[in-house]
Amino acid sequence: MRTRLALPVACYAVLLVAALQTLVVPVVANIQADLGVSATSASWVVTANLLAAAVFTPMLGRLGDLHGRRPVMLGVLLVVLAGSILAATTSSLPLLLLARVAQATSFGLFPLSIGVLREELPPAKLTGAMALVSGMLAVGAGLGLTVTGLLMRHDGDYHRLFWLATALSVVGVIGVWLLPRREAVATGRLDGVGAAVLGLGLVLLILPLEEGNEWGWGSTRVIGSLVAAAVVLTVFVLIERRMSQPLVTTRMLTHRPIVIANAAGLFLGFSMFAVFLAVSALVQTPPGLTGYGFGSTVLAASVVYLLPGTLGGVVTAPLGGRLVSRFGAKATLVIAALLAAGGFAMLAVLHADTWEIIAGAALVNTAVMFGYAALPALLIANVAPAETGIANSVNSISRSVGMSLGTAFVVTMVTRNLIPGAPLPREAQYVWIFIVGAAVALAAGVLVAMALPRSRPAHLSTAEVEEEEVFGAAGLPVPGDLIAKQTR
Repeated sequence: MRTRLALPVACYAVLLVAALQTLVVPVVANIQADLGVSATSASWVVTANLLAAAVFTPMLGRLGDLHGRRPVMLGVLLVVLAGSILAATTSSLPLLLLARVAQATSFGLFPLSIGVLREELPPAKLTGAMALVSGMLAVGAGLGLTVTGLLMRHDGDYHRLFWLATALSVVGVIGVWLLPRREAVATGRLDGVGAAVLGLGLVLLILPLEEGNEWGWGSTRVIGSLVAAAVVLTVFVLIERRMSQPLVTTRMLTHRPIVIANAAGLFLGFSMFAVFLAVSALVQTPPGLTGYGFGSTVLAASVVYLLPGTLGGVVTAPLGGRLVSRFGAKATLVIAALLAAGGFAMLAVLHADTWEIIAGAALVNTAVMFGYAALPALLIANVAPAETGIANSVNSISRSVGMSLGTAFVVTMVTRNLIPGAPLPREAQYVWIFIVGAAVALAAGVLVAMALPRSRPAHLSTAEVEEEEVFGAAGLPVPGDLIAKQTR
């Protein structure tokens, strides 16, 4: 009986991950107004969550291997529950950021849930079950946006969102508690030192990018933080070279195809959150004060402008698997880059009508889905079978860092060149966001096309490619039989 709960509990856990990720995106401005802080400070409600996720996700997957996935999932959900309660009851920005860091542990539920399915389900049912669980990422993101819009109707209090997260976390604890107990599947140690140094380096990198407008881009604080980030990340590499079981192996930082795959992951994460945050802020801008925007409510921003592109991922994700199977990972990544460039370029030129915003955002989201389908295939073609887990884990870190950079970039752009008498950016700031997004996408496409060796189409069915995609997205090792088919 408890084994039968594995699939529904895994689906619910991953849905919770995605919902917590998107719940706050449309309400950053509301949080800013309620707490009386700057737009830059309020944006850390998103950024802190993503940076913490970059560190926590591979660590929690490893903890699940070492101590059993059920107890680690319970621990994660209890931390998420505590963070949700704190966020729901505080009006202090530092405490809210602490709560969002606690909620970031939820990202670890994705690899842990996939691990539970591998333990509990027969091979014949595993592929379909993993595809269903992976689809919950798009469904949960859409649910988060929809619920945010509904709860924020009539100038609702954003604390309601965190009370909802509290209730959802309680349900998750109950579900995971009912799962069967299993022994740990690995021995060894956790690279906690490497994770701590990596986290410090990422904060030092992102902090000046978000605060540059207030600190001054040539200030001692900005330059000092960037230099410190370079030093700390160099120390991180040196530490990892000495570890017997590192968070990131040196090969993952030097082998050209893997470096390019991680650069592509960075670009995809950047694109995803750049379009999320820019579109949300643009459509909520009152046209009477600025001459652009739609004066949209949080409900309309969530449901009308962002939700269609997010739910479109449910449809386009399987198409990405077919492209990888037919044309190979390299070609699929180039297609993704061109689609993203087209979406950003469209938004730069056309953003006066609702359909233009929806179509441009949908193109970028489709590109992200195609890219996510291609990356695991690219990685397993260029690493040893024993390295697929850590290669996917590093790529997961790259995607989270890209999301953080996208957030920092949008915040930097919309908090400068303000209209006199109104704390709102000129329209040109959004145009430049979309232009830079298109340029980054084109650069990524050229990098992949020029620097990667030509890849043959995978010797896999579409279903097998989609299975491989799920493992890659979760930062887990791809099964040996799939690797053998891919590389023979």
